Amino acid sequence: MTPGHATEPNRTDPEDTVQHSPVRHLISIDDLTDDDLRSIVSDGVTFASEGAPGVKPLRDAVVGVYFSKTSTRTRTAFSSGSLRLGASLLTYGPGDLQLNTGETSEDTGAVLSRMLDVLVARTAGDPREMRAWARQDRMSVINAMSADEHPTQALTDLTTLQMRFGRLTGLHVLYVGEGNNSASALALALSRFEGTELELRTPAGYGLAPDVLARAGANAVRSGATVRERHDMADLPGGFDAIYTTRWQTTGTAKADPGWRAGFAPFQVTEALWDASPKAVFMHDLPAHRGDEVTGEVLDGPRSIAFEQAENKMHSAMAVLKWCRAGASPDAAHAG
Repeated sequence: MTPGHATEPNRTDPEDTVQHSPVRHLISIDDLTDDDLRSIVSDGVTFASEGAPGVKPLRDAVVGVYFSKTSTRTRTAFSSGSLRLGASLLTYGPGDLQLNTGETSEDTGAVLSRMLDVLVARTAGDPREMRAWARQDRMSVINAMSADEHPTQALTDLTTLQMRFGRLTGLHVLYVGEGNNSASALALALSRFEGTELELRTPAGYGLAPDVLARAGANAVRSGATVRERHDMADLPGGFDAIYTTRWQTTGTAKADPGWRAGFAPFQVTEALWDASPKAVFMHDLPAHRGDEVTGEVLDGPRSIAFEQAENKMHSAMAVLKWCRAGASPDAAHAG
């Protein structure tokens, strides 16, 4: 397992309540053991193929959804998924919490944990704020995107790949574009699977953060995977199973260099990438800007599974919610 993560015992029926276990938080892919990762992906596939269970694992739970940044897919996925699993839902906009008036993150988390069972949050900022909210043992905290990582997107991506190929081991994936929070989470997740090869081609100055690349590399050594990053599009190998890109302007960010588009232009995903990988599917975390990171011909073409991938955000969100609640003691919620 990843250093610092103990192997957990095999889980029983996912509908069963796990007794005497602390709540579970998902702020980084690194918060998951290998077994956790596989379990969430498996549940996502099950939700996609079978729908919500008759017995609702989130019945009587209250889920708070706080997004300080825009979202179409992730916010809808967690909102819809919570309701489908039997939870009640509270939503907060960017101006609703007293964080705006100077309340500390620790105090906000301490208060919300006495009223909510799960908090799903997007800040696109420093993940330490979410870690502060997680310093309690009543409420699960789920990172729906921070500046450094988008872990629930990676779980969606793995669920989509598992559904398409029936496996994750041995897949070859090409990621083209900025080494942003989606790319970081993908690298940390995919590198856990034996024989996978992740080829990242990112513009110079816009690659994965060095610590993320190092963590993914350590995963790859342990699992027998390969993670490579280059800052050009030359000498691309062929035979990829999937070609993946994301929007050049990550949500909630701006680039300091006014000439950044010139550096990104060679990294546009076009039909030419399929010359050496004719069976590859195309993936995109959306929203997409046709004519920037990808041509309309690719995004709207027969190889694209981007909108299936978007739908799987709900199935994956349901799997994450279920995993979080499986660790909650029945006496933890609302004890105050």
